[in-house]
Amino acid sequence: MIRNILGSLVALAGAASAVLSPFRDWYDGRAGQDYRVRDLFEGITATESGVLVSILLPFLFAALLVIAGVVLRSRLAVAVAGLVVLGFTILWMVRQGQAAGSLTVGGDGAGLQVGVVNALAGGVLMLIGALLMRGRGRGVARARRERERERVEPYGAPPADQVDMWPPTQEPGMSTHTSPWPEPEVDPYTGPDPHDPRTRSYPQAPPPPGRAGDPRDPVHPPQRPPEG
Repeated sequence: MIRNILGSLVALAGAASAVLSPFRDWYDGRAGQDYRVRDLFEGITATESGVLVSILLPFLFAALLVIAGVVLRSRLAVAVAGLVVLGFTILWMVRQGQAAGSLTVGGDGAGLQVGVVNALAGGVLMLIGALLMRGRGRGVARARRERERERVEPYGAPPADQVDMWPPTQEPGMSTHTSPWPEPEVDPYTGPDPHDPRTRSYPQAPPPPGRAGDPRDPVHPPQRPPEG
């Protein structure tokens, strides 16, 4: 958190320095806003430039990219903005050196001046800010996935081919058992019902008159023992 704040402040300071640099003198008393963007690719000329088509245009784009990177905590966006500022500044220095024959630094207003220093410093500050920022990183995405997983699946499910002790009842069962209540117990088997004709496996004769409801076997009645 502290690194993101510090990196954001450094990157924003670099963006401000880069945007202000075209309004200051760059070479021999000529301000940066007097150089057209097309001059950086076709060669430096003495033609004056409008503000919106001057070297200020790529610097404004870089500043907007820094703001977006700070809001989204994107280190890549901030780093790209720094490279844009440094790239256009170095390209201008190459073209200016070709037009003037050489680049000089003088204290009497001749040669490179403070505007170029501001542009270079702004690009460097953007890169430093990108290095200081931690960004969103994998940790944030990983924490989000873990929160979603905990919200959907409070207990980690074991493989389907293994028997586990499933919480919270701690009763054995397969991993597909997700009910918080114990499984219903099955009544023990006590054999077929003798009064149910569908389960009776032996013939049964009707009871004789007067012996209705006799629990004795009518087919094999008890025999009287022989007299001795």
